[in-house]
Amino acid sequence: MKGSIAILFLLLLACSSRPTTQAGKAPAQSPEKALPNIVFILADDMGYGDAGCYNPESKIPTPAIDRLAAEGIRFTDAHAPGAWCVPSRYGFITGQYPLRANMDLKRGSLVAKDRPTVGSLLQRNGYRTAMIGKWHLGFEGVSDWNKVDYRQPFRGGPVDRGFDYFFGMHASLDIPPYFYLENNRCVTAPADSVAGHQSPGATTAISGAFWRGGKIAPDFKHQEVLPTFTRKAVSFMESHVKEQRKQPFFLYVALTGPHTPWVAQPPFAGKSAAGEYGDFTMQVDYSVGEILKTLEKLGIAENTLVIFSSDNGPVWFTEDVQKFNHRATANFRGMKVDAWEGGHRVPFIARWPGKIGPNTTSAQPLCFTDMLATFAAVVGDSLPPNEKRDSYDMLPALLNKGTAQRKGLVVEGHTVREGDWKLIFGSGMGVLHRQYGKGNAPVGKGELYNLHEDPAETRNLYDTHPEKVAELTRRMEQYRAEGSAASESHSHK
Repeated sequence: MKGSIAILFLLLLACSSRPTTQAGKAPAQSPEKALPNIVFILADDMGYGDAGCYNPESKIPTPAIDRLAAEGIRFTDAHAPGAWCVPSRYGFITGQYPLRANMDLKRGSLVAKDRPTVGSLLQRNGYRTAMIGKWHLGFEGVSDWNKVDYRQPFRGGPVDRGFDYFFGMHASLDIPPYFYLENNRCVTAPADSVAGHQSPGATTAISGAFWRGGKIAPDFKHQEVLPTFTRKAVSFMESHVKEQRKQPFFLYVALTGPHTPWVAQPPFAGKSAAGEYGDFTMQVDYSVGEILKTLEKLGIAENTLVIFSSDNGPVWFTEDVQKFNHRATANFRGMKVDAWEGGHRVPFIARWPGKIGPNTTSAQPLCFTDMLATFAAVVGDSLPPNEKRDSYDMLPALLNKGTAQRKGLVVEGHTVREGDWKLIFGSGMGVLHRQYGKGNAPVGKGELYNLHEDPAETRNLYDTHPEKVAELTRRMEQYRAEGSAASESHSHK
């Protein structure tokens, strides 16, 4: 009898054991404790100063984003790891600085096969993972879109890098070819052609309803993309709750606005005081609102961590500020691609009812790369040192129960920050400003700012603080050296 009881006990123990993670450690939570759903919404080219919760003088109504901030925490020192789409998204997906990999899309898929991602992390912890929207991290073997066989599967994309489901686009809404992908297949091949487009009277050649000419699928309409992605995100959540309610999900929604073309639909056209850009940003806010409403309708809002941010700064020139009296980057200098704060300081809002207090703010420095370690902390996973080198656990800051270890950050290979000090190698003005704007900046060896004393970056201290320049240069050299080693150990296969 005692032997039978012992055998029964061992069988019960085996059945109740939890799966181990790739790092060799089981998640801290038991299966009986419900893990939260996670929704990460990433706007495209939305500025720090566009939402009213960040800029009371904004000319753009953003009720959904403002509500999210009122019900959660708003970070005031959050940054993208890149000042443009590709490196920024790479940092979010992989948890590592983009300087550790080659950001040339002609190389194919930028995310190596063996590189852990936020998707694969959550997959191994029992999550169903989905991505809706803009990928912009390449596909294996695709270096020239004019030589693509659209009948073949696209490898090295989201479904090969940690996501169970994908519906979206290969790049931005102004970059051909224009077509949809579902999982790893082209939905309808881009067999037609579309001419390039611009808005009459746009401030610059790349403002307004601008897109480049090229191949396009017969059923593809630029104005319908943002609503399509919104519906797909809503549909995923509805079907998941209906079919797999007990399983947690991770939904990454990479919206295509307010990146150009600024093509707001009729309900939003002309409704802001910031032109076509403001109207399209209003539609982005509406998309956020639809996602939030769906969570409530499905009864899962209370157990869902929702994060909203933008991949980098806006395309908003000095001429736009003067024309509309709207400061898309608030009081920060610069815009998309610039190394100044306006290029990479972004809105970052998180809501988790019962966990994150309402209407709170945090000045904790944060970078997109931190999502890997933060999500690991949320699910109780353990990351090895090489996976979390550039990723810091922000859960204490999110829950307002302490500060994180992050004190500085790196933006691509041109900017390094430690504490209040920020060093830019060369000029802070990026290629978009130089090619299309009327602004100018002196070109020197570099720019050094104390962001505590001078957040608008008006006083370059490069020549007066050589010791700080040397210190930050050594720090960047250390990052670059680590990056070379990382690239060799995580080669593309």
